Amino acid sequence: MSQLIDNEFGGTALIADPIHRYIQFTVPETKGEVTEKALIDSPWVQRLRYIYQLQSARWVYPSAEHSRFQHSLGAMHMAGEFAKHLYPSLRKVLGDDCPSAPYIEQYMRVVGLLHDIGHGPFGHFFDDNFLHHFDLTHEDLGQTIIQKYLGDIIKQLRRSPSGPFAAGEELRPEDVIYPIKKNGLEDNRKPKWVRFLQPLTGGIFTFDNLDYVSRDSYMCGVHPGPVDRERLLHYTFFTAKGLTVHKAGNNALTTFLNARLYLYTNVYYHRTTRAIDLHLRDIFPETMKLLFPGNPLEHMDDYLYLTDWSLLEEVSRWRRQKSDREALGKEWETVLHREVKWKMAFDRTLSLNELHYGVDLIQDTDWEKRIRAGLPAAQRDLTFRVDMATQDPRPENPFAMGKKQIHIYDPSSGEIAKESLAELFEFIPSKIVQFRVFALDHDHDQLLAEVAENALKGRSPASKTSV
Repeated sequence: MSQLIDNEFGGTALIADPIHRYIQFTVPETKGEVTEKALIDSPWVQRLRYIYQLQSARWVYPSAEHSRFQHSLGAMHMAGEFAKHLYPSLRKVLGDDCPSAPYIEQYMRVVGLLHDIGHGPFGHFFDDNFLHHFDLTHEDLGQTIIQKYLGDIIKQLRRSPSGPFAAGEELRPEDVIYPIKKNGLEDNRKPKWVRFLQPLTGGIFTFDNLDYVSRDSYMCGVHPGPVDRERLLHYTFFTAKGLTVHKAGNNALTTFLNARLYLYTNVYYHRTTRAIDLHLRDIFPETMKLLFPGNPLEHMDDYLYLTDWSLLEEVSRWRRQKSDREALGKEWETVLHREVKWKMAFDRTLSLNELHYGVDLIQDTDWEKRIRAGLPAAQRDLTFRVDMATQDPRPENPFAMGKKQIHIYDPSSGEIAKESLAELFEFIPSKIVQFRVFALDHDHDQLLAEVAENALKGRSPASKTSV
């Protein structure tokens, strides 16, 4: 009897989670077996505990102290749920070209767990303000980490929480990294099942964003509207054309996209979040010169220990030292004390259908030149910054989404088409630009607002008043 009970409950364990209630993962049943536990407990995955999910937004939302590690576990769970639900339709479409159900489940769970493995401190800010100097993103680093440091573990996995792989099946790290690169090229040499699953990693609704929209809103204490993960999952399936959503799931999809837009507007691109990022931009290049030796691909042993925690601890030490780092340390002290340097003087949210504002999506510095040219002579030396936060709530062209393409099934006509997406997305903008002007104080808000408004509308740059 005890042997039967051990067999039923052995081989997996549970992680308590506020979003998914419990997350199941595989653990060794026999000595020496390699399971998901080995991946989760690896130094590279454990490193994500020390990288905040919301970089600067946690200084705005005090409860948003969650990490990339928590999100990665949630993404692993969501990826596995997608895999289990979609497998019957995937198998029906691909036939014998489709691997076993546990194999597909494990593949998706590993992609979900490791999709953010390359992130550095301050997340996407780190990409924009450090990695871009080396023509890299965190996804490039993630692909290297998966192949070079986690590949041996991945290749030894032989079962998912649902059961063992079919005989002879082995996960390939090169397949795991394929969907992780957001703008990666399509590769027709990849197995068809890999290409079919791609939209679940980089499409408009994915295991990634379905977890982070739910998790970030919960941890921040904001309420963007319902995210009906279960309904969206239920009405998703595969057809010969690829990933398809039943028309009955349309409302769940549009509700989710609007919830994600709400989070970008009110959390990720909150005015104070962006103001803090502006300050960090001024001090980050010099900070990284002192903290890190160069291209992370050439210093991966050092990158393993570069996290939010290690960076913040080091800069905190600078502010207490009498050295050449003292001035930089003082700048970091204002950030750590949440003394917000930049104050918002002007804010305008634009979508691409508002082209009468003349927004060409040019660089922030070019907009600063336009606005400065419009200031009265007496204020031409005014210190201010332009910040443009851009977000894509849905595909600009729903008919040409490439490897992220999804389709809609209409039961009344029996047709499966991507053209239905145009109607579905009609009231969701394809791109949002949050255009803001920040200054060191609020003394010239009215003047900056007037000149910025004129610049956006393409009017003559010269302001006739000093307001």
